[in-house]
Amino acid sequence: MDMTSSAVWFTVALVLITLILRIIKRKIAVASTSGKPLPPVVNCFALLRLWPSLCSKDLPSKINFLYNKYGSVFTISLFGNHVTLLIGPQVSTHFFQGLDSDISHGNLLEFTVPMFGREVAYGVDIATRNEQARFYVDAFRQSKLRRHFDPMLQEVEFSKWDKEGIVDLKHEFEELLMLISSRCLLGKEIREKMFDEFYTLFRDIENGVNLTSVFFPYIPTPANRRRDKAHAKLVELLSEIVRSRKSSSRVEEDVLQKLMDSKYKDGHSTTETEVAGLIIGLIFGGKHTSSHATTWTGACLLSHAKFLTSAFEEQKEIMMKYKGKIEYDALLEMDTLHSCIKEALRMNPPAPMLLRKAHKNFTVRTKEGQEYGIPKGHTIASPIVQNNNMPDVYKDPHLYDPDRFGPARQEDVLGGKFSFTSFGGGRHLCVGEAYAYTQIKIIWSHLLNNFDLKLLSPYPKTDWNKLIPEPQGSMIVSYKRR
Repeated sequence: MDMTSSAVWFTVALVLITLILRIIKRKIAVASTSGKPLPPVVNCFALLRLWPSLCSKDLPSKINFLYNKYGSVFTISLFGNHVTLLIGPQVSTHFFQGLDSDISHGNLLEFTVPMFGREVAYGVDIATRNEQARFYVDAFRQSKLRRHFDPMLQEVEFSKWDKEGIVDLKHEFEELLMLISSRCLLGKEIREKMFDEFYTLFRDIENGVNLTSVFFPYIPTPANRRRDKAHAKLVELLSEIVRSRKSSSRVEEDVLQKLMDSKYKDGHSTTETEVAGLIIGLIFGGKHTSSHATTWTGACLLSHAKFLTSAFEEQKEIMMKYKGKIEYDALLEMDTLHSCIKEALRMNPPAPMLLRKAHKNFTVRTKEGQEYGIPKGHTIASPIVQNNNMPDVYKDPHLYDPDRFGPARQEDVLGGKFSFTSFGGGRHLCVGEAYAYTQIKIIWSHLLNNFDLKLLSPYPKTDWNKLIPEPQGSMIVSYKRR
């Protein structure tokens, strides 16, 4: 009897001690975040309870389920790792506008170091990385974008196509966007003499991005070895072009040349290895954004006759004004096509989620007025797949409706500064956004003006098994020249 009583009291005492320790721990955490309460926590036990509801859902549906249950700010806590999700424009300001000393990528993108090199991006300190980002900004200024128009247009002819036929449009776009990149970014040396070699090597770097390489980027798996070998060969190839241009005093109008001519604040120039790493990183980031966005734009237009007709009618009007020629200024007037592309990107963003690391405590305030303190050390996630589909920002967000971006509605503008973040935002806005829209507009302007297209395969699903989600399978289209 005494043993039983002792056991009961021991259990009660253990429970009380556990509760007291939790209260103390929470008070310490609250005190460390300016007195604000912490966000709701989704721990492993909660996830286990929710698993039957979550396991059958895709990524956007999982995030939407958790958003509806826990609100716009909550923390997923597993095995000592804390990931705080910030959902909606009202709580996203610090994520996009915070200083690098307060919130940055930290070491979250270390897996890219073997891909691009230790001399650039996440292989260098923040100060150097910011200077290198300035090189990109200078290379893609609006005043310099016009120079890429004619080279882009030169590639967009679909000259291999017969008078009519059937093609996999997804594959066609992947190859076309690499051709454009080779001409506008890399230069004529690659485009005219070494395109096939470059494309093969670059695919080995792309294929080196997988779940294993993200967490263990340096272990000698077959994919990592192929990636490292391809990287070394690409650096050698690009460095030889840089040396050749310098020795002959030859100057070209491509981005490679702009990076060669870039200088750091202390006056020293970029090295051959830095130029190679910067251009590899640029192509890696831009290729997926543009090829996937071009494919999704096609899938959406060819599945929605109303908006396909609107885009076609706009092209007829603009081509009459410009006497049947696609010109750079004409692209700037293609508002309907721009909205069609933007809506495809809203529904199918290039990256489903953006991540940062909090280096200092900060506070967020929800649209309901609730304030939460976010502790330093947390990984902060901005799920674009949810942010671009907020029902209080976008009417019927599950529907493809480019008119939502038109002057009569402007839902993204009315919704707040970070309502549309397919290209990031704030301090982290993608420098290649205008470049991406330019090449996608050129491609679809040419197709709309010269071909009748019909989608034969079903509307593609998203392949969420890829680290960079993409349209699943092929996109089979029949075409007929006009």
